[in-house]
Amino acid sequence: MALEVAVIGAGSFGTALAQVLADKGCLVDLYARRAEQIVEINENHTNARYLPDVMLHADIRASSDLQHVVHNKKYVILVMPSSAFRDTVRAMRPFLHPEALVAHATKGFDVETGQRMSQVMEEELPSHASTKFAVVTGPSHAEELSQRIPTTIVAASRSRATAEAFQDLLMTSYFRIYTNPDVVGTELGGALKNIIALGVGFTDGLGYGDNAKAALMTRGLSEISRLGVHLGAAQLTFGGLAGVGDLIVTCTSKHSRNWRAGYALGQGKTLDEVLTEMGMVVEGVRATKGAYQIALKTGIDMPITTAMYHVLFEGKEPRAAVEELMGRRRIHEMEEVAEALRMDWEM
Repeated sequence: MALEVAVIGAGSFGTALAQVLADKGCLVDLYARRAEQIVEINENHTNARYLPDVMLHADIRASSDLQHVVHNKKYVILVMPSSAFRDTVRAMRPFLHPEALVAHATKGFDVETGQRMSQVMEEELPSHASTKFAVVTGPSHAEELSQRIPTTIVAASRSRATAEAFQDLLMTSYFRIYTNPDVVGTELGGALKNIIALGVGFTDGLGYGDNAKAALMTRGLSEISRLGVHLGAAQLTFGGLAGVGDLIVTCTSKHSRNWRAGYALGQGKTLDEVLTEMGMVVEGVRATKGAYQIALKTGIDMPITTAMYHVLFEGKEPRAAVEELMGRRRIHEMEEVAEALRMDWEM
C-alpha cells in the first residue's frame, strides 16, 4: 500500500516536493486554497502559475480541506509563506496525528515575533514533541527540482531519527538529502540569504559588476554566520548547503525571486511596484525586517541587512546605501579570527 503524505502549500516549492514524493510512489495530498488551482492540479495535472510547462504526477491530489489533507498522515511537510505559517499550523493542529513527523521548508521569520519557523511549531503544537520536527532547506529552485535536475538539500532536526526519516522519504536519483542536527543554523541560513540576494540584485540593477556581487555575498555570509553563532548555531553549518550553498544559488540564479526583486529596485522601481508585478511572495523583504529587529535586539553588527532595511522601509536611495557600505570604518576581514589568534603583525 502506497504511503500517504501531506504537503501544505501549493506554491512552486510545495508542488515540486509533491512531485518528488509522487515519483517515490507516495500518494500526495496537496493543500491549496484557490478553487481554480485545485481544479487545474486535479484535472489538468499542471500548476502553470508556479511551474509552467511541468506535467504533474497523477498521484498528486489537491484539496482545500485541511482536515482531509492532514488526517492520519505519518509525514506532513509545510511549504507556505512565513506570513501564513502560524495560522496554518494552528489550523491543522486538531487534525495532526500524535506520532506524525512534521517538516517545514519555509525560509523566513514569523512576521509578528521574529521567531524561526521551528519555534512557531513548538509554540503552536505544544503536545507534539520537538524531536518530531525537522527543517528541509538548501539550494533548491523549484523550477529545476520539478524537472528532475540534480539537487541537494539538508534535512535538519534535533532528532537523528527524524532527520533520517525525511532523508529516506525524499531521497531519489536526482534529489540527494543530507542530515544535520543544527536546526538553528539551517533555518537562519535559509532566511538570511534572501536578504543578501536582494542586495546582490540591487547592485546588478545599479549596473555594478561581479566585484560588487562577490563582495556582498562574502561579507553577507560573514554577517549571517555572526548572527547565527550568537543565536546558538554551529559555525560549520554556514559553510555547507544551508549556508554558502543556498546563498550562491539565490544570489546568482534567474529563478531567484529575491534577486529579481532587488534588480528591479536597483533600476528605480518602488517596492510596491515590484511586489505587484511579481505576484509572488518575496521572502527577503519580510526577512529583512525580522533580521533588522533581531540585530538591534542582540547588538550584532549586520551592515548589509541594515542597509537593505533603510532602502526597503525608509526610502533610502540604493546607490547611497552602497556608498555608505563602502565607506564604513576599516576593519579586519575576519574580525573574530583576528581577535582569536591575536595576530602579532609587524607594523
